[in-house]
Amino acid sequence: MHKTIISDTSCFIVLTNIGELNLLQKVYGKISTTIEVATEYGESLPDWIEIEKVNDNYKQQLLELQVDKGEASALALALETPDSTIILDDYRARKVAEKLKINYTGTIGVIIRAKIKGIIPSIKPLLSKIKQTDFRLTNEVEQQALKEAGE
Repeated sequence: MHKTIISDTSCFIVLTNIGELNLLQKVYGKISTTIEVATEYGESLPDWIEIEKVNDNYKQQLLELQVDKGEASALALALETPDSTIILDDYRARKVAEKLKINYTGTIGVIIRAKIKGIIPSIKPLLSKIKQTDFRLTNEVEQQALKEAGE
């Protein structure tokens, strides 16, 4: 596992909406994010989420030409943070991460990791809750997640 885990807004929102934000801490311990992501989230974040400032504003501005401000800031922070993984759900942001050779996972990946680490007994109840939110979860992604979780 990478030393630094950086999260974009969608993971915070989805896990908050299903009452599982603490799952991030249980899986990874400390999480890093940016002021832009914290602002997009709109609520106060727990103290185990560290808000960091991106040093290279120019790089962030270039990334904002391709993805939204929160994603751009999280990607820029990942570029500045060796041995990091970023939690991204947006397809376009994931493609940018791939081009920049940034390790990434998504909210569903966090839930799978929680199951693999024995933190939760099953991912099915969480996937059911997610499907009741406005988060888009395709049948293919759900089936792949169940397979990876051994369910």
